[in-house]
This record gives sequence, structure tokens and C-alpha cells, in this order.
Amino acid sequence: MRLADIFNDPSEQRFSIEIFPPKTDAGEELLMDALVRLKDFGPGFVSCTYGAGGSTRDKTLQWCEKIQNVLQQTATAHFTCVGSSREELLEWLNQATARGVHNIMALRGDPPAGETVFKAAEGGLAYANELVSLIREHYPEAGIGVAGYPEKHLEAPSMEEDLDNLKRKVDAGADVLVTQMFYNNEYYFRFREACANRDIKLPLIPGIMPITNFARIQRITSMCGTEIPDSLASRLEAVKGDEEAQFEIGVEFAIKQCRELLDAGVPGIHFYVLNKSQACERILEELNFQTAQ
Repeated sequence: MRLADIFNDPSEQRFSIEIFPPKTDAGEELLMDALVRLKDFGPGFVSCTYGAGGSTRDKTLQWCEKIQNVLQQTATAHFTCVGSSREELLEWLNQATARGVHNIMALRGDPPAGETVFKAAEGGLAYANELVSLIREHYPEAGIGVAGYPEKHLEAPSMEEDLDNLKRKVDAGADVLVTQMFYNNEYYFRFREACANRDIKLPLIPGIMPITNFARIQRITSMCGTEIPDSLASRLEAVKGDEEAQFEIGVEFAIKQCRELLDAGVPGIHFYVLNKSQACERILEELNFQTAQ
């Protein structure tokens, strides 16, 4: 199923999950167990990240094949411009299609480790909208997702310029927008309104990362510019030596956050699960998502 088809019914709210390729055999076993458990809730799709600098791009396709062939779920492969010429990007797209992966999350990608400014590879692409155009030109039937930033991309000089960049990705042929994680729903609601004002009409899927370990989330948010509300940060700081308490606070917050978003009519929710299922299972149960038949 293509991404556009998954969200073509406005009356049906779907959820999706994002994973990353594990580095060890033990990690692969744990991830497969998590995916099997979450399969029972019927995710609309499962996306797999591409890795820093494209370091896991073959494993990305391997996991997408497992998701589709073993778990019988729709997979979406992350794909970036980093370190690849146009010819190499097309080669990867050819491989993905040959392996039955027809949904792509098209991203510019972060600068390689040790660099602060993104530089296109020789003969490569510099922006996500160019990648969307490349995919749409050569694989017009592909499902294409792109990223949106309710709190602004760190490199964008202003929210207005960030929205200009987003509009270019949409006009290039994207099907679905998935946001970076956020912990204040007001950012999403303002972002949704701003998109509507620019005639961006694609499904706008909020990205949620349940907090299960405060120190880890602090590291992640510091790299992407996501704000943790002071009230939530204070509660988590007070129990920083108690992992179980952090888990409970984080899951409780995520349930309330998701419920408010669903009540506000979002088309779905995309969970960044960090290759674990426990928090997401709890949230889905509380939100009464129907399990798969």
C-alpha cells in the first residue's frame, strides 16, 4: 500500500512507527520481538531509518523486506542525499524497487559526523525537494513522505523560510508530511495552521517520541532543537535515578498528548519507538487503537 492510500480516509486515524537498523544480532532479535508485538495493533506503516551518512542503507532495505515479507506490514524506507551522486541515488532507488519497497521517506540528511554544514556530494543533490523530484521523475507511482518541523529546522533562518522549504517539497510531489517529535501540542497546531495558509493540504502526521529515559531524550532534543516543557522536565529531573518512574511519567504524558491530538482531528500519529515496544503498547492500549484481526 502506498502512503497516500494509507491516509486517504479522513474519518480513519492511523498510527505508524519508526525503527532503526540494529547493530548487533541481539538488537535484531529484540527489534523483531517489538515489531511482532506492535503488529497486533495494526500500524499503517513501519519506517526504517537510513543511518548517519547513509551508513545503514543496505540494512534499511533488508529490514523493509522483513517488515513486508515476514510481518506482512507496509514498509517505508528512509532515503537521504548524504554522500551520494545522482547516479548512486538512482541505483539505490532501483534496488529498493526491485526488493518491493515502494514507499520512501525523502530527507536531505544531516551533515556527516564532525561537519556542521551540509555539502552535496559531487554530482549529488543539496535539498530534500530535489530528492522528491528525482523519485517522482523515475518512480511516479512511489509513495513519498517528507519531514516537517513544528519548531523550525535548526538550520532555517526563520520559520517563514522553513515553510518555504516545506512548500517546495510538497510541490515536488510529496504525499505525506511527518513531523519531527515535539512535546508541546501548541507547536503542532500553529504549524498546521501555517501549512493551511500556504495551501499545503497533505496529511500532517504528528511525530511522538515517548520519554522512557530522560537523559537520552535530552541528548536527542539538544541535537534537533525540540523543547521539553519545564513542567515535564521538572517531574523527570526529580526522578532521574529511577528508570521505572521516568517511564511512567513519560508514558502518562504521551497518552495525554496523543489524546489531545486525536481529539483535534489529526490523521494519525507517528511513534518514534527507539526499537522498543513497551511504551508504545501502553499508549495504544490507552488510546483504544483497534488490534489487527
